[in-house]
Amino acid sequence: MSPEVRHGRDDGNVVVEFVLVSILVITIAMGVIQLAVALHVRNMLISAASEGARLAATNDRGIADGIQRTDALLGDSLANYEVLITASDTVIDGAPATQVTVEAPFPVFGLWSFGSMSVSARAFEEADRG
Repeated sequence: MSPEVRHGRDDGNVVVEFVLVSILVITIAMGVIQLAVALHVRNMLISAASEGARLAATNDRGIADGIQRTDALLGDSLANYEVLITASDTVIDGAPATQVTVEAPFPVFGLWSFGSMSVSARAFEEADRG
């Protein structure tokens, strides 16, 4: 068999290998990007819930102020993302505290979601030292 005939059977292998490897690399890259989006959404929820709990726990503010602040922060960072915000007074080791809970869809593909995630933040209420 001549070298030209053997070389002719391998002509299309490079293109096929490139396509297969490219699909694999793109799939892994998209998975990493989606993980980053999901972690970003989770971090924004935690940050907003913590800020809302701290505001609600101050002496001159109430639970409604904490919910409003949490909603405003999430509106700025995750525009038009459906969230359910609840807040309540609670006790941590005998000390009064405020808890803010945020429930939001879990982003699976971009910001399209499947299922939900819930985060909570608590803050001790200010003590009146006067």
